[in-house]
Amino acid sequence: MARQRMTGKRRRDQLIAVGCAAFAERGLDGISVEELASRAEVSKPVIYEHFGGKEGLYRAVIDVEMQKLETRISAVIQDGRWRERIEKGVVAVLEYVEEETDGFIIIVRGQAPGEEPTYTTLLSRVTSQVSALLAQAFRQRGLDDSVAALYGQALVGTVSNTALWWLDERQPDKYTTAAHIANMCWNGLRGLEAQPHIVPCELSAAGGGGEGGVEKHYKPTDGEKDE
Repeated sequence: MARQRMTGKRRRDQLIAVGCAAFAERGLDGISVEELASRAEVSKPVIYEHFGGKEGLYRAVIDVEMQKLETRISAVIQDGRWRERIEKGVVAVLEYVEEETDGFIIIVRGQAPGEEPTYTTLLSRVTSQVSALLAQAFRQRGLDDSVAALYGQALVGTVSNTALWWLDERQPDKYTTAAHIANMCWNGLRGLEAQPHIVPCELSAAGGGGEGGVEKHYKPTDGEKDE
């Protein structure tokens, strides 16, 4: 009996699923169109027909996975108390890591074709959402909202890098890990200073042991004390 022909959408979805697994395993440069076609049990022209080539398939995989991640995060960070939003957002990321591991690997380790490897660009839409929420919170607290994008990058970077570590370790469990990440992020944001600064001070070579006579050191911002 002849195998039923897939519709265009089903074929496209199948190729994206095959591509996601292949690119997570081998990377964009580590696999050929021939290998992708073999895994999908199609001819090379089918991939070219749907995506124009390997790079087009890779872009499609990134778009699909970013949409999955954005949807999970957006669904939980729009409402509620600020700490609750952070906690739910972190759990959403870890759930995505757990359930869509190949996609996460591509997002954090991958690159857009023709660009330098960077997950900052791939996560830019998520970062923009987080930054917008931080700007809102900053205005409510009388803080400078022009630096919200900086804090958004720091927050997303902290969560995504820790999630990458957790992907390998898987300990502590997902919710305990999320609680600790949220604890650091929330208490860090809650204690923000309106005008943080780092003040350079010079110590002599005798006191600091620096080369060249004087070594540059930094002293804590106002209010910071050693534990």
